Amino acid sequence: MLGLKLRTDPRWVDLIENNLEMVLSDHAWCEKKAASNAIALLTYNSHLDDLVDTMTAIAIEEMQHFDMVIKIIRDRGYNLLMEEKDCYVNELYKFMKKDGSRTQALSDRLLFAAMVEARSCERFKTLSENIKDEELAKFYRDLMVSEANHYTTFLNFARKYGSDVDVEKRWQEWLEYEDQVIQNYGKKETVHG
Repeated sequence: MLGLKLRTDPRWVDLIENNLEMVLSDHAWCEKKAASNAIALLTYNSHLDDLVDTMTAIAIEEMQHFDMVIKIIRDRGYNLLMEEKDCYVNELYKFMKKDGSRTQALSDRLLFAAMVEARSCERFKTLSENIKDEELAKFYRDLMVSEANHYTTFLNFARKYGSDVDVEKRWQEWLEYEDQVIQNYGKKETVHG
């Protein structure tokens, strides 16, 4: 469904289990960044009512996820660690086209968002199937569904508003690029690391 070329090695979960405070903190910040991305999309495209309404709902949902992760962190006696750069997302951002028409830029920004959501969904699936902690397995299984919904939402909006773009061709380019990028990750205790 996601079209990702490379699946996460389940051994990555071993890293996660050895430093839950770090991955949970990173996850919380990922949710905040996802909310910020939705807000940016609605801010720059306020003339598109359906996009504004949907991005508002996504931003709220992402902040609810942030709150859920914070509660897990605190319930386990951990601290929310400082936010760090997400090198994976930054590498994807470099691939995003920032020139061309307004609709081309919007379409690529939506494909960028779909790509991040697709990989997050895949990572949450890997966690839900391999982590020994039953509470976190269920938590990540539930979030996997949400990420999949966001992925399809962003992809569908790219198709809707990318009238002067070959969206399917560009999505394939995103998948190819992400395949090269992700090969350098899966070695850190972070959602995308």
